[in-house]
Amino acid sequence: MNNENITTNLIIKQMIQSNAMAHNAEYLATPIDNDFNLFNKTYANTGVVYASLKKAVESNNCESENCELESQALLQMQAAPQKSLDFMSDLQSNLMLTDEPAFDPNNNSDYTVANCVLNKRPGFSITDGYLVELNLLPEGSQEIIFLGPGFKQPLVINSTALSGILESGQSIVSETPDINKEMLRLLTEIGVFSADMVGEAGVLVAGAKISEEYVMINTDGSFDYEIIDVGNGKGRNVLKYDLNKIKRKVEPFINAEIAGMLSSEQSVIAAWNVYISQGTSVQEDDQMAQDANAGESSWSYEEDLPLQQDKKVLFESKYKEYFMNNYLKQFTTNQFPSVAEDAAVFDLAEGKQAKAQKFLDDNNLN
Repeated sequence: MNNENITTNLIIKQMIQSNAMAHNAEYLATPIDNDFNLFNKTYANTGVVYASLKKAVESNNCESENCELESQALLQMQAAPQKSLDFMSDLQSNLMLTDEPAFDPNNNSDYTVANCVLNKRPGFSITDGYLVELNLLPEGSQEIIFLGPGFKQPLVINSTALSGILESGQSIVSETPDINKEMLRLLTEIGVFSADMVGEAGVLVAGAKISEEYVMINTDGSFDYEIIDVGNGKGRNVLKYDLNKIKRKVEPFINAEIAGMLSSEQSVIAAWNVYISQGTSVQEDDQMAQDANAGESSWSYEEDLPLQQDKKVLFESKYKEYFMNNYLKQFTTNQFPSVAEDAAVFDLAEGKQAKAQKFLDDNNLN
């Protein structure tokens, strides 16, 4: 685990969210140069070079045979501006992931700094010591170089390398899966809720209940209840569920979900670092001053990819725990009976005595 990435990413996030620079009188009084003038500098001398090459080709006064090299250079120069635009668009679409609420701070913090530089965030200007260069390379590719105090070392990204990564379905910044959305969808697919419990939006309706076939039944066919204390000597019945039966039903669906996730192992690492390792719910994270993250149990993108089998097995186990504890458990806990008379509040002592007597009667233990 790289503590430096976590520390830097969280400091930048805190600085941006706190609006500290907006209340810094000294900073507000300072002339800030944040115009990196990237394209103008890159293409400043290309016009002269292009004209020279074009003249050489048209007059057949070239150094290479049949003007082959000069013609190739002309084609590269003609394509370069659009390639620069595409390169920067691809790069920024990756870097903007560092702004996501569930961004994993174990990602390389250099990408967070680069995003701040390109978006001209306060504290990341030329005045603050940052520089950006876009270079046209002889073989036709391009490279961007970021320099400045927030980088661990000069950050160099090549257009061809980045394009290859994107075309393979990868990203230089790992996007954290929307765990809450995935879990809510999974609830509707695991087969323990009837179809009428799923709304038009594809999520469970308010007051949804697990199908009664998963409720524990007494020997006489009636529902088996657990008695809970509601205070002041009163009690209520709540349904008891066959948790083993539910687990057997749910497990194949969760296994299929995990298998799909493992097709993008960097997303698995992001989900592990932000949610799964600590087991905290999305709702708990929303109430924290700082998003929960794996800390010392983090997995590293540089060191743990590709994932070894032991980590895949651990992720599968913890993912199931996360789903069961944070999403399914609420539907098996303190659920009131559908039978009106069984749902009524009663004297706690009398209710416990009646339940004990029923157990003796049903099992011929009197």
